[in-house]
Amino acid sequence: MPPSAADAAPAEAAGTWRATATDQDKARIRGWYSSWTAALADARAKGYGADVEREGVLLQPTAALPNPHLPAGEYRCRTIKLGTQGRGAIGFIAYDWFRCRVSDEQELASLTKLTGSQRPVGLIFPDNLKRQIFLGTLVLGDEKIPVNYGSDRMRDMAGLIERIADNRWRLVLPAPAYESLLDVIELVPANG
Repeated sequence: MPPSAADAAPAEAAGTWRATATDQDKARIRGWYSSWTAALADARAKGYGADVEREGVLLQPTAALPNPHLPAGEYRCRTIKLGTQGRGAIGFIAYDWFRCRVSDEQELASLTKLTGSQRPVGLIFPDNLKRQIFLGTLVLGDEKIPVNYGSDRMRDMAGLIERIADNRWRLVLPAPAYESLLDVIELVPANG
């Protein structure tokens, strides 16, 4: 299993993702690889192996490249849900493109999915040379204001932001609260 910065136990300096994350989300980050492999196995076992392979590097767990910085700007984003919680039969769903935005927020950045019925919104924290950490919440339906991070564990989200090609990133959300075993959100510049 590839190492994660979440496995280390450095002091939790204020303003870092480790100081901000809930214990549940720290566990999600630590378990990213096992969540990913379980989700891939479940999708393949349910007959979606060709769909997984068609996505290429996007769904390869160890495909992260150096320099994960996600620049501020407008993005096209699409979500892929892998594996199912419970008895669900659909082990792979790839949604069409939506709109996302990355904004500078003082010393950090924020990521907001602007369209769709499930919209992650949160902050991006530095982590290591190949990933950043996303901590946020899930906005649903016609809600206009997100719940505060840490106030509703069913809405809290934690994930890894990784660069997988020139001008192509992914947000990997291990062990989401609903539906799937792993969500992957692909991000490409809107003007690209």
